[in-house]
Amino acid sequence: MSPPTLAISHPVIRDLVRLAAIEVPGVLRVSWAGSPIRRALAGRPVVVRLRHGVVEARVVVVARPGQPLAALAADVRTAVAAAIERLLGLDLGEVTVRIDGIGG
Repeated sequence: MSPPTLAISHPVIRDLVRLAAIEVPGVLRVSWAGSPIRRALAGRPVVVRLRHGVVEARVVVVARPGQPLAALAADVRTAVAAAIERLLGLDLGEVTVRIDGIGG
């Protein structure tokens, strides 16, 4: 008998990436900045690709005012990478973080 396999759907991976990013201090929300119309037209703020067991993720965040943006992006990248590797047990290819605005 072969060992059981685990299949993880894209929505689960997207939710995990979103939750990991929102837990980083300095992230106001995982979303595009701007008006509701712009946010609706911009597409998903979290996009994941799974190829041969390797996850690539893109996450868009809005920062809290006064945050050092380069450090914030690095913290989000680290949090997302840790969540994917530790909680999902998948290999990580790339995590792209886009800071789309500063909110209040």
